[in-house]
Amino acid sequence: MKNKVITGAIFGAVAGILDLIPMVMQNLPINADLSAFSMWVVVGVIISITDIKLSNSLKGILISLLILFPNLFIIGWEKPISLLPIVIITIFLGSLSGVTIGWRLKSLQEKN
Repeated sequence: MKNKVITGAIFGAVAGILDLIPMVMQNLPINADLSAFSMWVVVGVIISITDIKLSNSLKGILISLLILFPNLFIIGWEKPISLLPIVIITIFLGSLSGVTIGWRLKSLQEKN
């Protein structure tokens, strides 16, 4: 379990950094940056410890969208069109996270 959590946190942090790149370029407030980064760390951990019968890619997309969902009301309340790039990036990074975390956990399992 410990290896799963660490793996998820590391790969989640990588996804968080990737998500921060366009946010920093837009000079968004630091609280938005911290919120996005921490969301991806949590997404990574949950992907790594969840046993759901989906492909790794779909598992990552589902979990990341479910975690993002409550924030969509705050983010898009005044400008709903701003949600489109956020959802697209979430789908991409969620899929990437699911695949990479699944790959890493499988390789760790094969070593044991």
